[in-house]
Parts: sequence; structure tokens; C-alpha cells
Amino acid sequence: MEKKKIFILVGNSDLDSISGMLASAYEDGAREAGHEVRRTNIGEMSFDPILHKGYKEIQELEPDLIKVQEDFTWADHIVILYPNWWCTMPAILKGMFDRMWLPGFAFNFKKDAEGKRTNTVVRMLKGKSARVIITSGTRPLFLRVQFGDYTNEIARGILGFAGVAPVRISTIGPCEHASDERMDVWKEEVRRLGERVR
Repeated sequence: MEKKKIFILVGNSDLDSISGMLASAYEDGAREAGHEVRRTNIGEMSFDPILHKGYKEIQELEPDLIKVQEDFTWADHIVILYPNWWCTMPAILKGMFDRMWLPGFAFNFKKDAEGKRTNTVVRMLKGKSARVIITSGTRPLFLRVQFGDYTNEIARGILGFAGVAPVRISTIGPCEHASDERMDVWKEEVRRLGERVR
């Protein structure tokens, strides 16, 4: 099997969480299989997640955001783990994408013969794949039936927009009162994903 460069991003500030536990399982599986791994825990980053002027003014990126951009560029495969809170990702993770998912890094726009921007998108992260692991306190199928596809934002609106494909989604739950045996099953499933880089 071809060895890959894998970037793992834990999108829950609390490392003592199911997201953190599953990230460690994926990392263990990937390293055991000989893949090269970098990992960032968003709770250990230092940056302002708020766009104070929207995109009218681009705020200077903090070093931790620049490092995450570098890791996205370096990686063949990106793994993002986070809990589903109110049918979306945690605010700090969304704030990270708001700040760093910028033209020139994740995408660009083609220009016409006069040098004016067109609406044609250049997807700058093509050639990369991703696995997104989303945990929830209730059954993922119930959430999907009740509220619709809560994975579109990350899979299509963010990663897919930049050319990352395929983006595979794992939804895990209900986690709130899961037994140790159930947790062990999830850890082993995710560890195997890391081995196979899926």
C-alpha cells in the first residue's frame, strides 16, 4: 500500500472527548501502517475566530492558522473530527475555516482577458482526499431524518469547494451514554480507517 501524508485536525477544543479519543485511534492505525502523520488539536491553537469586518478586510493570519494551511497543503489525506453541535460544527472550528479558507490558499477565481475576476473557481486543493468523523449525542440517522444533511457544510461547502475529493463521512453515535464496549468498537473501526487511509 502506498504510504500517505496525513493531516489530522481535532475540531473539539476539549481533548478529553470522543473526538480526541477517535483521533488518537486513527493516528495509531495510520502510524502502525507506516503513514506520515501530523496532528493539530484546535484547543491548543491561538487565533481569533471572528471575522470582525467580514471579508471586506482580510485579517492578518496568526502563526497557528498559517501552520494549519501548510499542513493542508502538505497532506495527501485530511482527517477532521468534531462533535455535531446544533447540526453543525463547533463555532471555533467554523471560525478557523472563516479565517483561513481564503483565495490564494483553498481556491481562486479565474480572470478574463481584461484581468477582471470571473465566477469560475480554481480549486487549489485538488488531488487530496478527506475523512470527516462527526460524533453526536443521538442517532445520526434520526438527525438526518429530522434536520436534513448536516454534513454538506464541511463536505461540499468547504472541502469540496476547494477541490478535496473524495470526502468520506463517518457519523458516530449516540455517544452520550455509550458503553465502554461500544467505544472500543468505534475506536477499532476508526483505527482500521487510519491503517487503510480511508
